Amino acid sequence: MDFFSQFDGTWLEYMIIPIFIFVARVLDVSVGTLRIIMVSKGYRVLAPILGFIEVFVWIIAIGQIMQNLNNFYNYISYATGFAAGTYLGMYLENKISLGLVLIRIITQRDADDLLNYLRNNDYVTTSVDADGNLGPVKIFFLVVKRSELKKLSAVINKYNPRAFYTVEDIKYVKGGIIPNYGSSVLRKKYSRRALGKKKI
Repeated sequence: MDFFSQFDGTWLEYMIIPIFIFVARVLDVSVGTLRIIMVSKGYRVLAPILGFIEVFVWIIAIGQIMQNLNNFYNYISYATGFAAGTYLGMYLENKISLGLVLIRIITQRDADDLLNYLRNNDYVTTSVDADGNLGPVKIFFLVVKRSELKKLSAVINKYNPRAFYTVEDIKYVKGGIIPNYGSSVLRKKYSRRALGKKKI
């Protein structure tokens, strides 16, 4: 590449090109990690765009590897960039907190305080009476934005610190009442209905 012609041969071989390969690999792998997550969540427009960026940057990185096959530092940079890009992609996805999740809470304690808090704060909750190995239990189901997960975990630990709960990603939602969780991914239009909440 003409860009590299301005550098001294030693610097170019042992510093500039390895760093370039590392940065390119971090970028393409982190974008690729996000693309996979977007595909799993049904983002049909954004996922292909990220795929284009991922492959374009990868071609540039692998092109430099192929032009400098005798430089072992390039291989180290390539592998290290892959590892760093994977970590960065996961970190970014966690920070962005895309999509909806299903929270399932199972508690043996009296759960009225927790249920009242959730409903008073506009969390649409379905509660079910059930039997566990140790006796009667309550099961709550909530569909919320993933960004609400940390806050809800603190609420559960406050009102029922020994409650058992699981979290599952949701790709598609149809029917039911979901307050303020509209998403173009779901391709649904909400209308104002019961309890002043939005219904799919």
